[in-house]
Amino acid sequence: MTGSFSIDSPFDTRYNCTAWAVGDTTRYWDPSKGRRYYWLKACPRNYSVESYRKAFEQLGYKVCDHDHLEKQYEKIALFAKNGEVTHAARQLACGEWTSKIGTGEDIRHALRALCGDPYGDVALVMKRRTDSTIRG
Repeated sequence: MTGSFSIDSPFDTRYNCTAWAVGDTTRYWDPSKGRRYYWLKACPRNYSVESYRKAFEQLGYKVCDHDHLEKQYEKIALFAKNGEVTHAARQLACGEWTSKIGTGEDIRHALRALCGDPYGDVALVMKRRTDSTIRG
């Protein structure tokens, strides 16, 4: 991480950054095989950007060509390093971004503040209308 951030909620191991990006605080989303991890059916169980894109498309997200705030849309950003997704973040209504750091805290930050080690760079931004938002 290269920029500043603020902590919005405490340490919680029930969910991870992918779950937090879609508003689910009840499950740990991960394409790894195993009962303890949740992953959408019919999506490849690997860490490729394509696998995550397909998973988020099942939730109503579409690929977006920019990360600027758009009213009535919720955006997510996928970070990748060496072709594999390492992190997911969600844009807040104020334009800032929120992330779950591993099993640690949820933080608020500028999108590019997380670029570099250990997450890599923003590989994909997707959006969906806010009326399709799920909350866990």
